[in-house]
Amino acid sequence: MAPPNRYRPGRTLLVLAVVMVGLLAWAFWPGTAHTPRLGLDLQGGTQVILVPRPIGDGGPVTDVALKQSVEIIRQRVNAFGVAEAEVTTQGSGDNAAIVVSVPGVNQQEIAEQIKQTALLDFRAVSSILAPTPATPAPVPEATPTAAPEAASPPAESPVPASPSVAAPTPSAESESASPTAPASAIPTPTPTPTAAPAPAAAPTSAPLLAPVEGTSASDPAIIAALTNLDCTAPENRQGGRPDDPVKWIVTCDTDGTAKYLLEPAFLRGTNVTNATANLPQQGGGGWQVDLTFDDEGAKALAETSTRLVSLPAPQNQFGIVLDGLVQSAPVFQQAILGGQAQITGTFTIDEAQSLANVLKYGALPVTLEVAEVTTVSPTLGADQLRAGLLAGALGLVLVGLYLLFYYRALGLVAVFSLVLAALMTYTVFVIMGRTIGLALTLAGVAGAIVAIGITADSFVVYFERIRDEIRDGRSLRSAAESGWARARNTLLAADFVSLLAAVVLYVVSVGNVRGFAFVLGLTTVIDVIVAFMFTRPVVALLAQSAWFNSGSALTGVSPKRLGVTPALVLETDDPAPKRDRAEAAASKGADNV
Repeated sequence: MAPPNRYRPGRTLLVLAVVMVGLLAWAFWPGTAHTPRLGLDLQGGTQVILVPRPIGDGGPVTDVALKQSVEIIRQRVNAFGVAEAEVTTQGSGDNAAIVVSVPGVNQQEIAEQIKQTALLDFRAVSSILAPTPATPAPVPEATPTAAPEAASPPAESPVPASPSVAAPTPSAESESASPTAPASAIPTPTPTPTAAPAPAAAPTSAPLLAPVEGTSASDPAIIAALTNLDCTAPENRQGGRPDDPVKWIVTCDTDGTAKYLLEPAFLRGTNVTNATANLPQQGGGGWQVDLTFDDEGAKALAETSTRLVSLPAPQNQFGIVLDGLVQSAPVFQQAILGGQAQITGTFTIDEAQSLANVLKYGALPVTLEVAEVTTVSPTLGADQLRAGLLAGALGLVLVGLYLLFYYRALGLVAVFSLVLAALMTYTVFVIMGRTIGLALTLAGVAGAIVAIGITADSFVVYFERIRDEIRDGRSLRSAAESGWARARNTLLAADFVSLLAAVVLYVVSVGNVRGFAFVLGLTTVIDVIVAFMFTRPVVALLAQSAWFNSGSALTGVSPKRLGVTPALVLETDDPAPKRDRAEAAASKGADNV
């Protein structure tokens, strides 16, 4: 018969040491951040919680609509020019919320700006130019070339393989979008190399979607705006700027690979009734986007496509402009009649679905209600962080002192276990903040403080089980093993309840409450790891030492302190000693005396 497996505490401690060395090396590697990432309430900034609601009788808020809203809002938040801004979703369906966090700034108007409905326009293309970065000094020779480029198709087009739009026929490759502005509002571009010269000042980055006064591509204001626009600048690849559908605009695409001069809008996003990504029925070189327009949109699309289809490139293209940026600029291959069109090209499934979502949900697919706006100054955030850390340290010290007072040397094991749990928690926060962007909030600090008590409960349960076993006549070594066997299930049950509560709270809550729930769940898992891989093996090693078996009052498991006569403590590993056997042994020893 094979001997039973013997517990080897040294091996368990060695595994834990290797894990801790790996975590510490990862968290404190030279050249990386060694502190946790802080939330807005600890470093200062603005947080807005938006609750999406369906428009009219549009039914429940879908995940697709929520995702598209997040993308639109993210573009607007980036326009603030702050680092580490975040736009995330929490929950789903009726419990969904969009959380916008802009750290390090105090902007009272951010809530009003990010909840505005996005603008989706369809505009005829006048010119498409390669991006030209701003120069630090005036360049007079650039002026004569700016006017012809603004008025006529450039020789080097940055988008030679633009998608195409056509009526839904098996062989058609098409893209369609048309605003509802009258044809008179869309003057046909006429090349005019005699445009007025551009200003002599050094080119500077022009704002996106600044309304440009003018009625043709040769107007000086339009030429100057197009010349000065720098699409290589990050701020000019961010949406959320004011738009005027009846005026010309100069803007960039989302990648900054081209800058556009666009005519007034001939169609609005509200005229698109449906947009889906599909595979071509006859096969082909990629996915396509099928579009359906309402009656007003179908009429405007027919008029504009008939006018533009015969023009040379790029004036036979139109720009799909969402929130100030050109999402796509397809080519009209034919006049689009009937209110249906197909946009084809070398789209992947993700690209086709993204474009379909832009067209379908271009104007924010939901209305956004501001549920909460939290603005914290950096000074107040630093004060709150200091107070939270002080509270945590004070709680840790008080719990440690009580454990030392009550459990003596055995309490020292509990103190080291608490310190190890705190170090592991801090290390995990540093790593997760650097890898997945986890931010420590004041609510998270509160969760960590609460976890001190939960972790201490684990030690109390285990130690009391050991003391009960000693009162029943077991030796310290036997009591450590049998006490763990009985305490283990209790510890797992208690930690499971805490973890379940943390998961439920995390799922149903939003905002800072989620930070509390996450830290509570994380520290609960760490509690289990510390109890199984540190506390138990250390107690097992101590139970084998001569000093702990000497019965000293400082050990915390002294038989005398526990109300047990030393003679009643059997030095045996018998798993089930009987008190009557202990009493018989004691009686026999007394008779011999």
